[in-house]
Amino acid sequence: RIDEHFKTSPKIPGIDLNSTRVLFEKLMNTQHSILLDQILKSFESFLIPQLSSSPPDVEAMRIYLILPEFPPFQDSKYYITLTLPLAMAILRLDTNPSKVLDNWWSQVCPRYFLRLVDLYKGAVVYLLSGRKTLLIPVLFSSYITAALRLLEKLHKVNQKVKHVEYDKFYIPEISSLVDIQEDYLMWFLHQAGMVRGFMYGHEIAVHDAVTLCSYPFIFDAQAKTKMLQTDAELQMQVAINGANLQNVFMLLTLEPLLARSPFLVLHVRRSNLVGDALRELSIHSDIDLKKPLKVIFDGEEAVDAGGVTKEFFLLLLKELLNPIYGMFTYYPESNLLWFSDTCFVEHNWFHLIGIICGLAIYNFTVVDLHFPLALYKKLLNVKPCLEDLKELSPTEGRSLQQLLDYPGEDVEETFCLNFTICRESYGVTEQKNLIEDGDKILVQKDNREEFVEAYVNYIFNLSIHEWYTAFSTGFLKVCGGKVLELFQPTELRAMIVGNSNYNWEELEESAVYKGDYTATHPTVRMFWETFHAFPLEKKKKFLLFLTGSDRIPIYGMSSLRIVIQSTASGEQYLPVAHTCYNLLDLPKYSSKEILSARLVQAIDHYEGFSLA
Repeated sequence: RIDEHFKTSPKIPGIDLNSTRVLFEKLMNTQHSILLDQILKSFESFLIPQLSSSPPDVEAMRIYLILPEFPPFQDSKYYITLTLPLAMAILRLDTNPSKVLDNWWSQVCPRYFLRLVDLYKGAVVYLLSGRKTLLIPVLFSSYITAALRLLEKLHKVNQKVKHVEYDKFYIPEISSLVDIQEDYLMWFLHQAGMVRGFMYGHEIAVHDAVTLCSYPFIFDAQAKTKMLQTDAELQMQVAINGANLQNVFMLLTLEPLLARSPFLVLHVRRSNLVGDALRELSIHSDIDLKKPLKVIFDGEEAVDAGGVTKEFFLLLLKELLNPIYGMFTYYPESNLLWFSDTCFVEHNWFHLIGIICGLAIYNFTVVDLHFPLALYKKLLNVKPCLEDLKELSPTEGRSLQQLLDYPGEDVEETFCLNFTICRESYGVTEQKNLIEDGDKILVQKDNREEFVEAYVNYIFNLSIHEWYTAFSTGFLKVCGGKVLELFQPTELRAMIVGNSNYNWEELEESAVYKGDYTATHPTVRMFWETFHAFPLEKKKKFLLFLTGSDRIPIYGMSSLRIVIQSTASGEQYLPVAHTCYNLLDLPKYSSKEILSARLVQAIDHYEGFSLA
């Protein structure tokens, strides 16, 4: 009686959603069918259309929490008449009532929140599935925009309170319902302020239709990777067209010697790979870096159709990231690398590593970089945290967590810390201040969070600023732009380094056979029996031998689609890998023992591309 607002405020909805759910479940009973029909008609014709953008009081806002619990809202039969009109009503709310609803959503239980997310994900799939038959284009555009914008609103709330993991917003069906490449091009042209463009020979005009790329949180890592690759293909085509246009101009002016290659061609020697790569990349302009990459190893005849490039990245990064150069510190506990805080090499080395990593992504090559998630966070302007230190240096991370969790008042006496950090460099231990005059400031209960934050900031930012800046400048020179911002840090890492989720049966199931071979051919059967009997490390070496990498692309094992073809060679010959095409020339061996011996010999002695 005293509470005029029924225990409701801008921060508290004052409603028992479990009771709401029970009531609606009872209403769904067949004995209430007449009443249910009246309620549906009332909601559809009066309640939802008349919802005000500025509700008269805070209690009236509770309707926005109650309605989604009504079971018909989850029924696709009512998406057009109930679910989507409710989304439009929510999006019409003025600023203050909209903030109230955000506050309430941040307090609901995760199960309710997830149901709401799933409800509007379902509406998006429903609309995309029936876009050609359900609605006229204008209505389709307004409904799909409403569903996506509501999901965006929920996503922003979730970023603050973490009701659910971000992958709960993914809509996996998107890839099969939408041409992601065309959708991305529409978004790309719109971002560039253009009205039309060409893709794969087809003209595409920008119109007012919604582009799903404007809502990146609904795409999983595979879909985003496809967008990044589409973006790279567009930029490559622009660079190639520019080179060709310049060459035409040079021919017209009778200066053919100034003609430019439409490719970024790197000539390197295996004996001086790092020096040659540094020299070659230094003479090319930023525009050249956007061209498709071709690598030529001195003295080797192989034409680079992808495989030589794979090996180039593999060998070069293995050399550049070697801790013996002092550029990176190796953490044995996590098997990860991080920038050294004391380093005597020139900045251009870090710049080169950044360019190489960017070129690998830009040219669709998986590279095995042993960096923590913190690197990918920094590339996406996300601040590293204590969890990232736990990944890189588990013992250090756990110690800091113990400091934060310590329940006593005697923090100063128990831990005996000040705002400094001890780092070892070339056998000498040095004490560094985390903040100004840190050696004079003791860590106490009321400043321990500040200490942990300063410690993490020193490792991931302060101590490595020069080296990371050079690295990121090189990386973003090749692989920067709007499309990179669509990724979450974990997605970016998965795209760059692939994964180690090996499924060897899937590799066999997706294999293609040529020549005399089929899946049931005796030699093919012997091959797979031999392969499956290999230990894990030998299987990984086979992947390296055949594909140029022992990592699995983000699209999964089946995307490798290895090809096994018969040859006329006798069984005294080894299997031959054409890394560019994931193609294995496999002679017809007479026994499993001979096949195993030849295959192991080929795998163990793999290095280099030669036609001899």
